[in-house]
This record gives sequence, structure tokens and C-alpha cells, in this order.
Amino acid sequence: MKVHNYMENEVDILLKDILRNYSDVCQCEHCLADIKALTLNELKPRYVVTHKGELFTKLNELDLQFEVDIYKALIDAIKKVKEKPHHEE
Repeated sequence: MKVHNYMENEVDILLKDILRNYSDVCQCEHCLADIKALTLNELKPRYVVTHKGELFTKLNELDLQFEVDIYKALIDAIKKVKEKPHHEE
């Protein structure tokens, strides 16, 4: 069985959504990876192994605070990468 951090799924989904509001942020592969890494480092991981575990984690998504925490971490990471991107110009 494979162990997976379910939080990665949520960050990927919400990152695409939130970037619609940040057209001035570089969206190259490197910058997106930096944003995702910074965000995940600020969030508690949610590891799942089974489909049942994933369903349980999805139920926790219904908690508004769960989504707010991800958005806050994403916004903070976007600001950091915008200020100091690490890609080549």
C-alpha cells in the first residue's frame, strides 16, 4: 500500500483556484513548486493509506477552518515567491 499526504491534493486544487486572483505572480513550473512546498511546510500533513482513510479526511474538509488554513498558507507562500522568485529570468 502507498502512503500519501492528502494535503497535497487539497493544495493542488486550491492553488489553481487562488492563482486566478494573482495574475501578476509567475506561474512557471519552478515557482508553482516553490509555492506548493512552502504551503505544505506550513500545514499539518494528513497521511492516508486506504480509500476509507481518504474518505474520512474528505469529511474533515467540510470544516471551514480546514480550508481557511490552506488558503492562508497559500497566500503567504505566493507573497514570498512573488517577492523573491528562484527561477532564471
